[in-house]
Parts: sequence; C-alpha cells; structure tokens
Amino acid sequence: PPFLHTTRIKSTTCVSAIHRTTIINIMPRHSHSSLLLLASALGSASAFTSPATSTALRRTIAIAPTTTTTRSMSVLDAFFGKKEFASPCVMGEESIMSPKAHGTSATPVQKDLRWKCDYETADRICNFNRHYAEYAGYWLTTSFVEDARTVAKEGKEITFYDSNSGKPLFVAPKGRSMEDFLKESGSHGWPSFRDEEVVWENVRCLGDGESVSVDGTHLGHNLPDSSGNRYCINLVSVAGRPVGGEEE
Repeated sequence: PPFLHTTRIKSTTCVSAIHRTTIINIMPRHSHSSLLLLASALGSASAFTSPATSTALRRTIAIAPTTTTTRSMSVLDAFFGKKEFASPCVMGEESIMSPKAHGTSATPVQKDLRWKCDYETADRICNFNRHYAEYAGYWLTTSFVEDARTVAKEGKEITFYDSNSGKPLFVAPKGRSMEDFLKESGSHGWPSFRDEEVVWENVRCLGDGESVSVDGTHLGHNLPDSSGNRYCINLVSVAGRPVGGEEE
C-alpha cells in the first residue's frame, strides 16, 4: 500500500522506484482505508499492484538490501480516529501493546523461524514497532511459496504461528485455493488473510487497524476492501514454530 512520510509519498507498487531508491526492510504501512483516497488525491500510484508490475516486482525484489530501521511517525496518525471493524473481527485494547520485558512482548522472537525469515528483521517488526512493515514482496524472497505449493498438493492448510509465542494466529487457505491465497497476497505485497482464516482466540484488531497478537506481537494491519476485512500481515511476524508440537 502507498505510505506517507512527513515530506513525501512513495509507492511500493512503483517498480521504477525500486531501482531509484534503496528499499529498507521496515517501511510504514497504514491501516486506514481513507489513506488510499488521500494518496490518490495527492497523485500517488495505485494501491494495488498490476499484473505487469507484480511480475516485474518478482524479478527485482531480490535486490532489496537490509538497512538500518528508521522510525518516523506519519502525520496521518493525527487525523483519523478509532473505529470498530465489522464482525467477526475481534477488537482489542491499546493496553495489549503496552511495554513489556522485550518491547511490546515478553520474549524475543524465536531463533529458528520458518521459511528462513530473518531473525533481526522479525524481532524489530514484532517487538519494537507499531507503524512499519517488511518491504513489499519480502515473503517472495523466502521459501514460503515453494512450501505453500507443496502443502497444497497434499491437500492441507498452513497454520501460521506467532513468531514470539508460537501460538496459532492464522490458518490458510480457507474457502479458497492456495493459488487464490498466493495471488491475492502477491497483488498486495504481503500475505493477506480473510476473517475465516484468523484464529480469533489469539488475534486482536486495534481501533487504528493495527493487527496484533494477544501477547503483544505486531502483525500488520487490517485494510478492508470490497470483499470485507483483509489482514495484511508481515510474514516475519507469523513465522514461528508451535511450542511443544508439530507444525501444521
């Protein structure tokens, strides 16, 4: 999705920008659907990647290096109030993300994350961050897609576990094929889940759209579209391994 710095708008869907600027592995992503309208009015690129752009992104995304995280609060945060999202989305309190022993969580992320996700990137996004994300297409540089297609051939679903606690957070695909899940995720830049794929026992949505685990892990944001709630989630946040059990 397009994102706003205090001075300018960039778009992660603009492939030419990938060549002109260094992609950092943490970038701001906003939860308000109204942002899309504002960005459009200011002349930003489309919020959704076109098929041609998506193909080009897959070819160029591997060049994105890891750089130091920078943190700047978007000026948009001051303009939008809290809101309730449509059921079955379960709303949570801001207190979930209160300071704990390790940022917003009690523990660091697991050392041996699934799909070869980077530990340091995961720990920053999960535990010391409220407004940033892995760069668009990061999940395509991991072994996730290959693993997902193998699981699909076996007629199974993938359970995504909290990278901190190991609790189940999402199960996908549900009500669609694996290819449909991958296609939608590819068009938006991040793994994208629907209401029926969320384990609501362990996931909450805050009033500004931030999606979090009940243990304080930053997951991503709810960016509803014409089909309903859509949870745009960092792969590094849901690449954990189940505690004391086998992966599903």
